[in-house]
Amino acid sequence: MFRFLIHWLLTAIALMAVCRLVPGFQLQGTQGALEASVAIGLVNGILGYVLMTIRFPFAIVVFGLFTILINAAAIMLASQIVGGFTVYDWVPAFWGGAVLSTIGFIVRAFSKE
Repeated sequence: MFRFLIHWLLTAIALMAVCRLVPGFQLQGTQGALEASVAIGLVNGILGYVLMTIRFPFAIVVFGLFTILINAAAIMLASQIVGGFTVYDWVPAFWGGAVLSTIGFIVRAFSKE
């Protein structure tokens, strides 16, 4: 449970960093970041799992591009669900998904037991 809370907080912090790095993102405070990270996690957990199993044969061909597109779709859907989180277009969602994936990769690399 503690790892889940740490992961949730780190995702919210990463989302705040994405909002500073990628134009087209808007967060309203820390609460918006926490809510958006939950929404993105739920969307990735539910829809992302289904789409990842479908994309597995294509993973070698497109070198993970589909994963970033799934993250972009999760970000766009989360921005529709969460009131304090806005993404203005698919291009910022794509770049935000790429940055979030990169930050998540770095966090997971340092948090391995």
